[in-house]
Amino acid sequence: MSASIPGNRELPASQYDLSTYWGRVRHSADISDPRTLLVSGAGLEHAKTMVAGYKQGKIGEMNKELWAAKKIVDSTLHPDTGEPVLLPFRMSCFVLSNLVVTAGMLTPGLGTTGTLLWQITNQSLNVAINNANANKSTPLSTSKITQSYFLAVGASCSVALGLNALVPRLKRVSPSTKLVLTRLVPFAAVATAGALNVFLMRGEEIRKGIDVFPVLSEADKAKLAAEGKSESSVASLGKSKKAATLAVSETAVSRVLNSSPIMVIPPLILVKLQRQEWLKRNPRLTLPVNLGLILTTSLFALPLALAAFPQRQAVDASSLEEEFWGKGGDGGKVVFNRGI
Repeated sequence: MSASIPGNRELPASQYDLSTYWGRVRHSADISDPRTLLVSGAGLEHAKTMVAGYKQGKIGEMNKELWAAKKIVDSTLHPDTGEPVLLPFRMSCFVLSNLVVTAGMLTPGLGTTGTLLWQITNQSLNVAINNANANKSTPLSTSKITQSYFLAVGASCSVALGLNALVPRLKRVSPSTKLVLTRLVPFAAVATAGALNVFLMRGEEIRKGIDVFPVLSEADKAKLAAEGKSESSVASLGKSKKAATLAVSETAVSRVLNSSPIMVIPPLILVKLQRQEWLKRNPRLTLPVNLGLILTTSLFALPLALAAFPQRQAVDASSLEEEFWGKGGDGGKVVFNRGI
């Protein structure tokens, strides 16, 4: 993100109002825009140079080209490390990375082997995305990542296989309802394991806490600029376990919110379409139709889910551990990076 680029003048957080849900939706649509994946290394460096130019006072005001540069930087660089997030695990690649995996999990008539393979593939991707986008002030060891991975895989496979075995045994349910329930089994597995995966992969943050910083007033920002310092140079007040718990919990909820429409809407629509004569006559179209439904739903669902909570979360210092009481900045508040 642009906050990781040196300079004593901060860019506006967004061209949209991040205090409102729809402002965050529009901002999330920017950072999850797949077109930013096409930017070359030279393009990224040019964008970083433009952002640095503004932060160092060489560019006077925000303009269309600078907003575009900020979009590239925000969608590519990790806010804590300033390094590019590996391309398949960026939020801008989330829809494309999950497309094939989601289509695999939602394939009608999957057997036990197919269910296991696709659930393992999905959790492998989830682990990589969660680790790549986590708050880096409390890094996770390789052993913890491995342990979390196997627990998440076990949870998703258990839920999927358990429900697949349970649904056919339901006696007071009509065949059409059983068909719908069978198609929704992947959603139950993904939602359960997806939330668990976030807690497992970022459990170290909850155990050790994450860095919190005072919220700066306009006077504080002006003072820093006069001293030739940037907002990113402000020292951490310490690590808060309560802030970490809030950050991880909100991220887990946003994962469920994201998977819900993607894992529910396409299979229900596909059940209806498979009763249509044109699809019965052309069963080979089932896969491309399924992919199209998933892609369309994903493109709309991701910004809506990412916007559920602010990425830079501000809370009252008094709501955290006692050591932070009275140390809040503007309005008695502190801020931390929630992660995405």
